[in-house]
Amino acid sequence: MSLFGDGLEAAVQKAFTRPAPKSAGAQMRYLVKQLKGTRAVAQMLRISQRTVERYVKDQIKKPRPDLAARLEREVKARWQPQIRAKAKERAATTGGIVVDTRARMGYTAPIGSTDQDRMRHLTVALPPQYAARLFEAQEQGATEQRLQEIAAEALKEVYFQDGGRRAGSLEEVRFTDIEHLEFDL
Repeated sequence: MSLFGDGLEAAVQKAFTRPAPKSAGAQMRYLVKQLKGTRAVAQMLRISQRTVERYVKDQIKKPRPDLAARLEREVKARWQPQIRAKAKERAATTGGIVVDTRARMGYTAPIGSTDQDRMRHLTVALPPQYAARLFEAQEQGATEQRLQEIAAEALKEVYFQDGGRRAGSLEEVRFTDIEHLEFDL
């Protein structure tokens, strides 16, 4: 489970204007239309082409739990691509992104400061440049660790240093033991 990647994806999905198909038949028909054929859908979902055809005709209505999860994930990944792109563009240029987290955070600072990790609950609006960096890294297939580093860097600048008004000697923010993480556009 990718906490940061899934969180970014969930934030983008909140921008959808119509709900994604719910039934297995409707989901399968949508994928067949998107991929232009039953063979491609069958290969992607790792099932037979005949099974795909039976779902399309509503001869099978209830998929196995693992297939249902794959089916839902693939539909949501392809659902409303223009709306998804506009939401990312808006967050990366003007709107920014809000991160709500409960995690253990600490930092590296000069000797004499209290840099011990402690549990914090933060809701912070990050500027557009950090939203752009997060989405760009996600699209390039960045690891969970890299997304976490970008978010920690953003929290360092926006929350801990308050845009350069305090804690100027702060070097690094550590982001560990994440209990809750949610993004909002």
